[in-house]
Amino acid sequence: MKFLFLCTGNSCRSILSEVLFNSRAPEGWKAYSAGSQPSGQVHPLTIETLQNLRLSTDGLSSKTIDDCEQYQPDVVITVCDSAAQEACPLYLGGAIKAHWGLSDPSHLDLPEEEKLNAFLVTVDHINKRLDALFALDVNILSRSELIAEINKISNIE
Repeated sequence: MKFLFLCTGNSCRSILSEVLFNSRAPEGWKAYSAGSQPSGQVHPLTIETLQNLRLSTDGLSSKTIDDCEQYQPDVVITVCDSAAQEACPLYLGGAIKAHWGLSDPSHLDLPEEEKLNAFLVTVDHINKRLDALFALDVNILSRSELIAEINKISNIE
């Protein structure tokens, strides 16, 4: 299964989701990320957080949704409120869509050490949701059941 994590800037939450997903995904599952209005760069604290977790940051970039047309995702998950309100491009029409809203730690007006802790809280939220996602037996769920289960995951804090 292919997943696309979508946010506005594609510099923090969607990038974290992509990397955390790919670091633990079952065989045959892959995630990508993009932004509706990409910032053009991955937030430096996103990079630092991932490196502190000993996860690869090689090849990460802030991408537009159109850059991801080639991936043909099965599931599109928005991770910020503004992206949830936007229409997905037509080529994403058949994908399952869900919204897993997350607070943006990059916009907090805090000293860097506290901001880094906020990034770790975001990582924890993402990992809890990924635990639930990876626990689903997608082989026995109907499409409507899978949609319902993926959407329920958004309630996990």
